[in-house]
Amino acid sequence: MSTEPETTESAEPGKPEDAVRSGTPTDGPDADRPSADGPGADGPGADGPNADVPGADVPGADVPGAGVPGADGPGADGPNADVPGAEDAPGTDDSPNSADTTEPADTTDSTDTTQPEKDTTEPAAAEGSPQLSEAEAELLAQKLERERIEQRKAEKKGPIASGTKLSGPAADLLAAVRAVESGEKPVAAVFDEPRPAPRRPAPEPVRRPQPVPAAPAAPDTPAPQTVDGVRRVLAAGSAPEALAPQVAAALGEGAEELLREDPWQLLRVTGVRPEQADGFARALLGAECRPDDERRTRAVTVWLLEQAALAGHTALELSALATALARQGVPDADTAVQSTLAEGEALVFQDALDEPGARPGTAPSTPAASSAPPAAAGDGADDTEGEQEGEEERPVRVLVGLERYALAEESLADGLARIVNSLSKEPSPEWEAAAAAVSGSTAELIRAAAGHGLVLHTGGEASRAEPAALLTVARGLGLRAVAACHTPDGRRRFAALLGAEDPVVTVAGLLAGTEGPGRDAEGALDLDVLVVLDAPQLDVEGAAMIVESLPDGARLVLSGDPAVLWSAGPGRVFADLLAARTCPQVASRTPDPGPLGELVSGVGIGELNQVDAPGKEVVIVPVRDAGEAVHRTVQLVADSVPRALGVPPEDTVVITPGHGGAAGTRVLNAALKERLNPGPGRFGGFDPGDRVAYSPAPGRTVPGQVVGADAEGLHLSCADGAVVVPKERVEQAVRHGWALTAHQAVGSRWPAAVVVLPGDAAQALSRPWVYTAFGRGERHLSVVHGVEQALPRAVAEVTAKPRTTRLPVLLRSQVPAAQ
Repeated sequence: MSTEPETTESAEPGKPEDAVRSGTPTDGPDADRPSADGPGADGPGADGPNADVPGADVPGADVPGAGVPGADGPGADGPNADVPGAEDAPGTDDSPNSADTTEPADTTDSTDTTQPEKDTTEPAAAEGSPQLSEAEAELLAQKLERERIEQRKAEKKGPIASGTKLSGPAADLLAAVRAVESGEKPVAAVFDEPRPAPRRPAPEPVRRPQPVPAAPAAPDTPAPQTVDGVRRVLAAGSAPEALAPQVAAALGEGAEELLREDPWQLLRVTGVRPEQADGFARALLGAECRPDDERRTRAVTVWLLEQAALAGHTALELSALATALARQGVPDADTAVQSTLAEGEALVFQDALDEPGARPGTAPSTPAASSAPPAAAGDGADDTEGEQEGEEERPVRVLVGLERYALAEESLADGLARIVNSLSKEPSPEWEAAAAAVSGSTAELIRAAAGHGLVLHTGGEASRAEPAALLTVARGLGLRAVAACHTPDGRRRFAALLGAEDPVVTVAGLLAGTEGPGRDAEGALDLDVLVVLDAPQLDVEGAAMIVESLPDGARLVLSGDPAVLWSAGPGRVFADLLAARTCPQVASRTPDPGPLGELVSGVGIGELNQVDAPGKEVVIVPVRDAGEAVHRTVQLVADSVPRALGVPPEDTVVITPGHGGAAGTRVLNAALKERLNPGPGRFGGFDPGDRVAYSPAPGRTVPGQVVGADAEGLHLSCADGAVVVPKERVEQAVRHGWALTAHQAVGSRWPAAVVVLPGDAAQALSRPWVYTAFGRGERHLSVVHGVEQALPRAVAEVTAKPRTTRLPVLLRSQVPAAQ
């Protein structure tokens, strides 16, 4: 590893780092999305789970809402500074605006609407008919059996008795849940008004989700009169009138009246923060604007839950939510939560904890113990009275979450249980013969897939040869086998291992129906084996869509490197499945080769080792300050790497912790454009030949190049072909792409990588971030190093920040632990 004389750099703390304080970090999972250049993502640490997501940097400074009365302006705390658990943000990526996030509609339907009880009288009537054929009798018996199963599931999903040990707001919330489940009116201590209809536990879904577009279509343009009406309200509240189209699109028809009646609806617009909405409300309502206004407390509660989702959480503990509400000036957090639940804008859950001595409502000390069977599926539902008394001693964790993520997590757990239980476990001589022909972890993977519906496979880049061998074996046995990757580049690399492109697709293309085998008459994917690469990048909604799209009897293999950054969206699906141990796990024993493989493997176990790099595979470039870091980066990309290694600038990627700051992606991209493709930026800041990062959906980045522009929009050439980005979405979905964040780069590799670590990025570094960034180069890695000892300290001590999820709880209630 070659180095240059070490120098020091005066650290200039970045805003994202300020956000990393007691449960409220700024780097939410969406910090890296394309809007990240927007307001607020100026801190070097903006590379949280969503640092690359458009809109991730919105909530703070430069966003269109910043001019609203009461705004903090750029705000050093960043967009998620006050969000409970925002520090757990996975890092952020490249999705366009969080407002563009797609929601798998059928996934939610499958978990919320099925009510088997309503048909229970039909079998009885059929039984009395003497005309039944043998086939009809068999169908009737199967129907009766399904009803019995559903009844048992519903019985098991009753609230656990441990709730009797709760007190205060947690007890009130639990009482409300029980009242709703039983169909009774919720107690007044919890809800001011009755819920429209009791919510019953979701049975196993019966419908599979239908395909959804890979790239969300641009929202319908609101009617001109609606925009004009909203503009008048914004002007009356001294808010920027430029927000009118966004507000009208978010609130829909009647937006003017709704905004006048409830000014805090402004929080539904991406990038607007509570203090900005408060200023707008004060201008409209005058003396009627109060911190305890129910409209305000409800809107702030939902906003905090949305910010927590950007940080990777699918739900928040009640105590964390209450703390965050108090930080936002809500006088009575309990009443705020109760009002939000009463309006159906959030759901409450109680999960029994396995950890001995844990206090009710608190999380266990270790992630493995943080989730025990939830109240809705407690193991003691059919226990005797004495056993129920024993259950009373078990502590309970009370969680609050948004419905869309709760339903996606439940749908995912149901689908995984179906996959695990639907495959025949009979041994196959053909599979065994195929396994005998290979050795090591490849043979283990083939044997595991032969007899199990769900298999987890872990390993680095070199280990991808093992799922490639599995796919070849499956296709050789006549099975319809397909591999899905996170990025087009991942698809290209995996297809090279197979020697064919036919069975390899992207996850987005598979779900959209634009790639892969298509779907059968029932809406299921027309395949027998699905291997998903880059599995750590699956969030709960994407994973639920995949699992619910698989037919009964299909095999699902999730393969990935558990050391990389987690998904940009909420959840940590791959990590939760590994921790739950509900299926076979195969750890690859194939190491990544060369000095780069040795360096990255060491980082994965917390060691930053010196490696021998005779071919200049690894080069360290010390810098004193951010200005020098930018200068040296441009020099490396444009001159040094092409001259020394023969790697042209277009094959080199620059990776930095965030979009903002003196050496963030914005500054680096401006400097690289000036050197590599200077131009006036005629098309919304872009010129033909510019390298760009296009974000068609939250959590996805597609590298491309600008071809031109016309009345239709900005024309790009991407790996998947030509793309036209409508001009109204260019600012949200496209950014220059010479320099990326680690979340934007995950899932892809380049011949050379230049990782820039300016001094103000020290607080944003973690072991997963360094592991991901250092692993993007195939032949060469240059590290522009200005953080001194912060780098080895981050590798050794700063692990992935936890995320609050319910998937392990839901899995343990349905799938027994693998032996």
